[in-house]
Amino acid sequence: MTPKYKRILLKLSGEALMGDDPFGINRQTIETIVAEVAQVARLGVEIGVVIGGGNIFRGLAPGAAGMDRATADYMGMLATVMNALALQDAMRQAGLASRVQSALNIEQVVEPYIRGKAIRYLEEGKIVIFAAGTGNPFFTTDTAAALRGSEVGAEIVIKATKVDGVYTADPQRDPRAQRYSRISFDEAIHRNLKVMDATALTLCRDQKLPINVFSIFKKDALRRVVLGEDEGTLVHV
Repeated sequence: MTPKYKRILLKLSGEALMGDDPFGINRQTIETIVAEVAQVARLGVEIGVVIGGGNIFRGLAPGAAGMDRATADYMGMLATVMNALALQDAMRQAGLASRVQSALNIEQVVEPYIRGKAIRYLEEGKIVIFAAGTGNPFFTTDTAAALRGSEVGAEIVIKATKVDGVYTADPQRDPRAQRYSRISFDEAIHRNLKVMDATALTLCRDQKLPINVFSIFKKDALRRVVLGEDEGTLVHV
């Protein structure tokens, strides 16, 4: 089978790593996610990953109430570094070569983000995990995914969520909600469909970088997205 995309940027939320736990990293869940990524890596697809930190920051959130926004955002960035290290370890145990690059300099722990080096790693078949978001407060990891995807020349941003696409309404509340198979950026923005935050969505639209939203917990779904099958929701120009 020939994949439709040669290089992808996978956006993983920190919450995806929790499984059914209230916060933190569920080992079985992270191993399941890595198994899905491994399938795609075996197809010869070059993979970059941007990971969030919500699973760790959720445990810190009560203490962050009333905190300066920039300080809280930096705490969130550090949470993504912890997740990136956990993901790298799970990949190592699954036989996948990966590198972590951080937008914040923590050189005793992870490499700094260097675009040229990241591209070289991708070309060598290594999975590159981008940590610490954009390195700036006030920007989400969605925006980091759009930015890194554009920088390294990814052909698509694939956003892993807990639902299998973008719906006309919340499918858990409205049984009549229907999944969009394809939708344009302009329509997604106009309908305020919460595919990604507005900054990320606009950046992807301007760079003509499509987004596919799918469920990371649906078996083989990531593989089907990469093969170009009707899986999740494709947001396109």
